[in-house]
Amino acid sequence: MESNVVNAAALAGSVAAHDLSMWSLFLRADWVVKAVMIALFIASVWCWAIIIEKTMGLRRLNARSDEFERSFWSGRSLEDLYDRIGAQPRDPMSSIFAAAMREWRRKTVRSDEGREHSGGLQERIERVMQITLTREMERAERYMTFLATTGSTSPFIGLFGTVWGIMNSFQSIAATKNTSLAVVAPGIAEALFATALGLLAAIPAVVAYNKISRDLDRYASRLEGFTGEFSSILSRELEEKD
Repeated sequence: MESNVVNAAALAGSVAAHDLSMWSLFLRADWVVKAVMIALFIASVWCWAIIIEKTMGLRRLNARSDEFERSFWSGRSLEDLYDRIGAQPRDPMSSIFAAAMREWRRKTVRSDEGREHSGGLQERIERVMQITLTREMERAERYMTFLATTGSTSPFIGLFGTVWGIMNSFQSIAATKNTSLAVVAPGIAEALFATALGLLAAIPAVVAYNKISRDLDRYASRLEGFTGEFSSILSRELEEKD
């Protein structure tokens, strides 16, 4: 009975001697597992930077679009509005407006040289607006691929680190011929730490990617709606002049 108590106390002391803090697990890990942990940590930090930048950027774009729409629908002359923002559009919606008005003003120059068919002008304006919309949305969606890639691959990268760590743990058990908890626990903890980091990087990336993608789709629909409305306005102007 006394020997069992002594053995249990010795085992407890041996386990306590091993520091299982995250920093200690990282320092004791194999170089492959360390590389996996560092890569996952960097990916996690980068993901959070993208999440913060995209969230704040979308709020800013919506606020500026609200401001532009108020000016656009205020009844002011479109020429005056273009003179005010045409050189330096602050958001995708004003960029679409500026691109269309730039093409519209070229009509005046061509009109001095000869009459131009309104259908050709309308087609060019719609094409210019669509190209501008696509370019602006590509700019707004920049780095979203990294979020998607991190969310889908990080668990597998962490699992690779875990498998590698467990292999090293089994090799240590075979070398020492000791299967006590004091020998097994540190290696298993190091291996599972890699999986935890993989999940830590993947979960926020997946959640943020889904949320930001929905917000971007909603904003793209808003731009497409404005493009259609503005195209209709210009089409009516062309019909009245014809």
